[in-house]
Amino acid sequence: MNNTQPTDFLQRWNAIQYDLIPELKEEVGCLTPKLEKLIHILEWVRIEEFIENTWFGVGRPPHDRGALANAFVAKVVLGLSTTVGLLERLQIDRALRRLCGFPMWKRLPTEATFSRAFAEFAQNRLAERVHEVLIKEHLGERLVGHISRDGTAIEAREKPAKKAEKVAQPAEKVAKRGRPKAGEVREPKTTRIGRQLTQTLPVMLDELPTDCDRGSKCNAQGYKNSWNGYKLHLDTADCGVPISALLTSASVHDSQTAVPLSLISASRVTNLYDLMDAAYCSDELRRHSQSLGHVPLIDHNPRGGEKKQFAPHEAQRYNERTQAERANGRLKDEFGGRFVRVQGSVKVMSHLMFGVLVLAADQLMRLMT
Repeated sequence: MNNTQPTDFLQRWNAIQYDLIPELKEEVGCLTPKLEKLIHILEWVRIEEFIENTWFGVGRPPHDRGALANAFVAKVVLGLSTTVGLLERLQIDRALRRLCGFPMWKRLPTEATFSRAFAEFAQNRLAERVHEVLIKEHLGERLVGHISRDGTAIEAREKPAKKAEKVAQPAEKVAKRGRPKAGEVREPKTTRIGRQLTQTLPVMLDELPTDCDRGSKCNAQGYKNSWNGYKLHLDTADCGVPISALLTSASVHDSQTAVPLSLISASRVTNLYDLMDAAYCSDELRRHSQSLGHVPLIDHNPRGGEKKQFAPHEAQRYNERTQAERANGRLKDEFGGRFVRVQGSVKVMSHLMFGVLVLAADQLMRLMT
């Protein structure tokens, strides 16, 4: 499936390979393969164009936020787990310093400046906005065959948040247990998925818990793993590009993010099939997928009964869902998903989205070569 624009890509690739890289080699010396890859990634995402100027000539001018944003992208590409490691690399690597946009004659920003800048990027959802524009620009007008939906564990270095104490409710509002009496009419219980079908996207996102807590999830081999932290939910195209992402508490079930994720993905790309594992087995989710004009392929959860198998042609299409596991694996192994050193859902989401952004750009480049 051709999801990109070969002509624009070749022009960009030739300009970088035959003009920019030779000039940089003459100026700063040899460039490693990782640094050459960083050049292409920075050219694809162009994150500095999304930085807003917050200085109006009063007080000391802040450090260039565009260079700091490029540095956080470089941190992901180079596989650096801490900001201290990034600073040390910038101090000894003139080529990296030049690529990020830091002046060679100025002192580098301090670690505290990097931390404050990252907090600003997290609050402004910088990486999320750049990722959204990247997806719409390169895949927005293309037809995507399959969207694979899955959640993955994100371990964090923070204590689980304390659960708020339940407020005592009036006796008439407490849900009664047991079978109803003869002639008694009770209001039907509504699930979160049922409520989401009648809510707007901002309301759905506000209702999803995002505090750090403890969760458990069965891995591909059927063993249950437990962790403290969060859960990242990804929609991945069959070309391996992550389309949308959500961060929730670790205890949130995967199925409770299917509706908002599908709406976010539908606003960015047009796809035909929704592929989900047995955790998403629900008639409500199937109907919702069909309402978006998609064909749902959800693995059946027998729940103690007899398991329903896919038809042969459906089983063949369902094999495309391995793209979700590959995207999760690459995010953790190559782009910082295993090294979360920040605390709080906003900063954790920003850290992960820098990795998702680089993963998307890297996968788009792979499709071209």
